[in-house]
Amino acid sequence: MPLSSLQQSVADYCVGKLADSVKLVEKCLRLLSVEQVWHRPNEVSNSIGVLVLHLTGNVNQWINKTLGGDQFERDRPAEFACRDPLPTEDILTDLKQAVSRACDVVRELPLDKLTELVTVQGYTVPGVGAVIHVVEHFSLHTGQIIYATKILINRDLSEYDEQGQRKDGRTTGVP
Repeated sequence: MPLSSLQQSVADYCVGKLADSVKLVEKCLRLLSVEQVWHRPNEVSNSIGVLVLHLTGNVNQWINKTLGGDQFERDRPAEFACRDPLPTEDILTDLKQAVSRACDVVRELPLDKLTELVTVQGYTVPGVGAVIHVVEHFSLHTGQIIYATKILINRDLSEYDEQGQRKDGRTTGVP
C-alpha cells in the first residue's frame, strides 16, 4: 500500500473511531440526569462527568495542542478533582468541539508531523503515536461511561447483536 494510502487509512479509521465514541458518550449523557452524570459510587471511582472532562483535556492536549498548534493549558488534576456538577450540555459541547477539532487536525496531518517525535505529559512519541494514544484512551473511557450508564439505568446500550454485528447494519469503516 503506498504511504499516502496508508496515511489516509489511518486518519480515516482514527477519525471514525473518535466520532463513534463521541456518539456513544452523547447517547449515555442524554439518558442520564445531572445527578447521575456526577454520581461517584465511591471516592476512588470517577463520575461520568469527570471522565468527560478528562477526555476533553486529553484530546485538547495530545492532538489539538501538540499536533494542531492550538493554545491550551491543561489542568489535569482539576479534571479529576471536580465535585460540583457542571451542566451536562456544557461538558458535552466542550467534548464535541475538542473532538471535532482533533478530527480536523488528524485529517490534515502531513507525513512529517506523523513521524516527528513530540513530547506530551513527559512522554516522547511520534505524532501518529499521539493520535493512536488518544483513540485508545477515548475508547477505554467510553467503555467505562457505557458500563456506568448501564449500571445507573439498567438498560442495554449495545450497538451489536449476539453475533457481534452492528445493529445499524454498517459493515465498513469502524467496527
